[in-house]
Amino acid sequence: MYTDILINAAPYENRIALVEGGNLLEFHIERPAEKGLVGNIYCGRVVRVLPGMQAAFVEIGLERTGFLYVDDVHASSVVARLEERIASGGDEKRCCRRHYPDDPSLTNRCPTHPGIEQLLKEGQTVLVQIAKDPIGTKGARLTCHITLACRNLVFMPLTEHIGISRKIENERVREELRRKIESLRPAGTGFIVRTVAENVTSAEIEADMEFLMLLWDDIKAAAQRSPVPGLVYKDISLVLRSARDLLTDSINEVVIDSAEEHERLLRFVSTFAPKLKSRIVHYDGEAPLFEAYGIEGAISRAADKKVWLRSGGYIIIETTEALTVIDVNTGRYVGKNDLAETIYKTNMEAVREIAAQLRLRNIGGIIIIDFIDMEAEQHREALHKALLEAMANDRNRVNILRMSDFGLVQMTRQRASENLSRTLNEVCPCCGGDGAVKSRRTLCYEIFRRIARDAAAVSSGSLTVRVNPRLAELLLREEAGHLRRLETETGRPIAVAAAPELHLQRYELIWNV
Repeated sequence: MYTDILINAAPYENRIALVEGGNLLEFHIERPAEKGLVGNIYCGRVVRVLPGMQAAFVEIGLERTGFLYVDDVHASSVVARLEERIASGGDEKRCCRRHYPDDPSLTNRCPTHPGIEQLLKEGQTVLVQIAKDPIGTKGARLTCHITLACRNLVFMPLTEHIGISRKIENERVREELRRKIESLRPAGTGFIVRTVAENVTSAEIEADMEFLMLLWDDIKAAAQRSPVPGLVYKDISLVLRSARDLLTDSINEVVIDSAEEHERLLRFVSTFAPKLKSRIVHYDGEAPLFEAYGIEGAISRAADKKVWLRSGGYIIIETTEALTVIDVNTGRYVGKNDLAETIYKTNMEAVREIAAQLRLRNIGGIIIIDFIDMEAEQHREALHKALLEAMANDRNRVNILRMSDFGLVQMTRQRASENLSRTLNEVCPCCGGDGAVKSRRTLCYEIFRRIARDAAAVSSGSLTVRVNPRLAELLLREEAGHLRRLETETGRPIAVAAAPELHLQRYELIWNV
């Protein structure tokens, strides 16, 4: 089955769609006004150290301070030396034992894992990289473990470690790649071999290494000159990242509708995968690209809470600040033979759809799936196996637990950026994100209480209540008796005026003194 990458590039927004056999697998958006920050490197200033949380808040020049956890500070002597040169211009090496030789708290800690209070001080300058974009009300997640990605490798200049993509399963190939990296890498540095590097030559790996090390030298030099807080390095655009990360031999075509971005993409691909240049195609058709490929509707549906299954069942996806809950229902599907078989088939169909929706919507964090209860143990085992298989092709890290006695499956999925629903939508100004507003009758009685309270402060005069026409209808018909009784109690005539411009939740009390 063929797979295409579709790129709709515009000055105000870039949209990337990964399409397999006409079905939308992944969808990514980048807007200059809301550009993702993952991968950017900053010179930051520590503004608060929290020993109780073993974390620190770091000012990096964004609207909110970033969050730096202790495990993301450990171990980087190169960064530490760089930080001190930036802060003081000296060459003093940093080591917690050398800096705090008389600190008794260190005697109770592993010397390689001191607490956040030994590693960072308020006002200190640190070189950090954004690991996760700001999400909701949370600031960006930061790390001092800098990583720089290229086509075949991820460079870790501060860690002496060699990693091989878990998707390269052949042990002989893994060992051969490990030997190549070991023979080429500079001492004290680390690399992760990406999946696309499974069959590359030593020359290609060496070229990537040289590029990444030169880039790191440039970043260190820029950090010396950077204001604090300030941006040191900005990651490449989404259009170029899509080619770097998604363009492989399995991709049929990369179709892009911007002539300017097409030329830019060709130049970029020429540097690391010239043999794939022929697969990059400029689209100049009359119909918009995504409409021509029939996926615009799929993008619109990707923000819906309810997703229908082909059988007639459906799933409901509810995302909160802490976790995402997915509920599976039989809906219109009534089955053919017995109830257990109907439930089993609905759950198995839901597994495939859930895996697709998690990837498409970029849902991460804790995920709770409420499958329909199944009594047969073999059905539970088959469902767990099917979910593992359905998530096997996900590029994000996934951890799935077995089904609980309540029919719940708990899982986690790596989250590096905002999910699609929050990118496409914003919180409703009327309900505040609750998904519900006050009923008309509740608002009527709220108005009655407000009139009774305010009438005591107004000596005389009539009252005009301006409300939405739907609320005015309820006040003048079903609640007319209560309204007349309120007139008698307050001794004031009350008129109801329909105001179409007012939202249902808003009303105005105008006292005519």
